[in-house]
Amino acid sequence: MTHLLISTGEVSGDLQGSLLIQALRLEADARGLPLRLSALGGPRMQAAGAELLADTAPLGAIGLWEALPLVWPTLRLQQRLNRWLRRNPPDGVVLIDYMGGNAPLGRRVKRWWPQLPVLYYIAPQEWAFRLGESGTTRLIGFSDRILAIFPEEARFYASRGARVDWVGHPLLDTLAAGVDRPTARRQLGLADDDRLLLVLPASRRQELRWLLPPLLDAAAALQRERPGLQVIVPAAQASFEPLLQAAVEQRGLRARVLSAAEADARRPELFAAADLALNKSGTVNLELALRRVPQVVAYRVSRPTAFVARHLLHFQVSHISPVNLVLEERLVPELLQDELSAEALLAAARPLLDDGPQRQRMLDGYTRLRHDLGEPGVTRRAARLILDSVHGS
Repeated sequence: MTHLLISTGEVSGDLQGSLLIQALRLEADARGLPLRLSALGGPRMQAAGAELLADTAPLGAIGLWEALPLVWPTLRLQQRLNRWLRRNPPDGVVLIDYMGGNAPLGRRVKRWWPQLPVLYYIAPQEWAFRLGESGTTRLIGFSDRILAIFPEEARFYASRGARVDWVGHPLLDTLAAGVDRPTARRQLGLADDDRLLLVLPASRRQELRWLLPPLLDAAAALQRERPGLQVIVPAAQASFEPLLQAAVEQRGLRARVLSAAEADARRPELFAAADLALNKSGTVNLELALRRVPQVVAYRVSRPTAFVARHLLHFQVSHISPVNLVLEERLVPELLQDELSAEALLAAARPLLDDGPQRQRMLDGYTRLRHDLGEPGVTRRAARLILDSVHGS
């Protein structure tokens, strides 16, 4: 039996891990290959058929100060994982994003078992976010193969000596599961002339503090201007639900807060029915773009983290949204740090709610983005490469 360990963190990693697990099982069945999958991830990966060793979604954080409360839980998890690895050495390891947890794991596996294949699928966006001038990478030292999801990502790692395969973006494989807009709106109880705004503030708890207030304030202001505007706030984690509900009620915002379970189950409907999204930066930006939902992107970290990144680490970035990074242009509005306010969000959102030139320009850009992300069948291609690597092909 082939035994794989798949490691990721955060909500987006859990989603991508679940898609990969489904593809690995299909590919293994096609080969007549018995397969055991163990995972560091979340409930989606467990539901897809992996043995979940630990739920890593709550351990995600961006920033030095934000990560401090997670140091001890992370160290305890590493100690547990070390003991498990010694008892259950896998035949291969697949790392998905989540550099903070995956880099130590990759180095440890290579130190203990130098010949064991380690593959990085969905590498951290080092190709886009430079620290200092060199744009160096830590992945190549412990990764035997990198399965890149962006063309520029593939070029970045290949130019530094890595063995790289560009497989395309896995979200392309989710498009066929969508529903058409009239059906989605009917299932959500929307009238034909209703406009639907999605507010997607956080996949990490720290983001609730920094992003939720301006996003909800902007939504409330839009609703006051357009009393018929429908607002839905999906929860990314179950623990977020009471915080979201309280924040909505505090502002007098007429909005439906969806539980994490319902939000996950109804995700295709929400994205098919939406007219606009106010959301954090991240993978969700690409998902909205592929579903052709206009959006405004917001992001903020604590002032100490921003100071360290800018002045001590010399953090450089041309864009922060993956949509803009892939297209190398500012297609979707980005409001970062001190630029982020309810007023700025409101100004960027207004013209996107109406059928006009700004909305159409964004939709045209989405068409170009879709072309740049590759072709469907991404997760199955990745699964084939993973199993080939483990079995020496």
